[in-house]
Amino acid sequence: MTNIQHASFTGGIPAAYDRHLGAVVFEPYARDLARRIPIHEGVRVLETACGTGIVTRRMLDHLPTSGQLVATDLNQAMVDFAKAALPHDPRLEWRTVDAQSLPFPDGSFDVYVMQFGIMFVPDKPRALLEARRVLRTGGTLLMSAWDSFQKNPFGRITDQVLRSAFPQDPPTFYRTPFGDHDPAEHRRRVEAAGFHDVKVEAVAFESMAESAEDLAKGLVRGNPVSIAIGERGGATHEEVEKLVVAALRRELGDRPVRNMLHAWVVSATA
Repeated sequence: MTNIQHASFTGGIPAAYDRHLGAVVFEPYARDLARRIPIHEGVRVLETACGTGIVTRRMLDHLPTSGQLVATDLNQAMVDFAKAALPHDPRLEWRTVDAQSLPFPDGSFDVYVMQFGIMFVPDKPRALLEARRVLRTGGTLLMSAWDSFQKNPFGRITDQVLRSAFPQDPPTFYRTPFGDHDPAEHRRRVEAAGFHDVKVEAVAFESMAESAEDLAKGLVRGNPVSIAIGERGGATHEEVEKLVVAALRRELGDRPVRNMLHAWVVSATA
């Protein structure tokens, strides 16, 4: 499975992602990112890689009635799920968009937001150049990316299970979100795209999942690993989930599962 396929969140993946990973893995960072948005009357916000709308919802909580938010994702299935999950809001527009080729005029937005999306973009410099292009001068870039496996046990544990369950051809999905973890590289790419006042901040949270079974469902079925398992045959989704459950219990406990999260939050000025 290529890196492009690693960004394919289709079929039943959005529902599993939202239900089993949303509150546990993504919600803490959604709240953190939303509070960083510089708010003023008429603020125009572009969100790329919006997923199931976890960050979108939190940003709407902060936006004034005169604000505008365009929430976009590469995957139509994610946009469809998010649109159905969030109530209608006149401030909000949904679009299916590739972050590497944004269909918006220069200087269209005051704020650009991407949570845990840059790792999946094949041409990261191009996406950042597009972010700079659609931001007005003085606009704000806000972006987050996972740190390494070492700092995020849930990702490391699942990757290890996949390698043991499929020793000849393990699904490599988890190496994409956790493989772009160098803060100096994030800074270099953002500065190269024409941004200044670049800050790369380490942000950590303790996450608690209700049970190892619940978290394992998200880790196996809430991303393209689900597709990879089906393509390979051999171990079933249920068998892989049981292996992940056992590994989570051994290292992180159960009911609740206590897991540390660590990510980089990048902010910059256009």
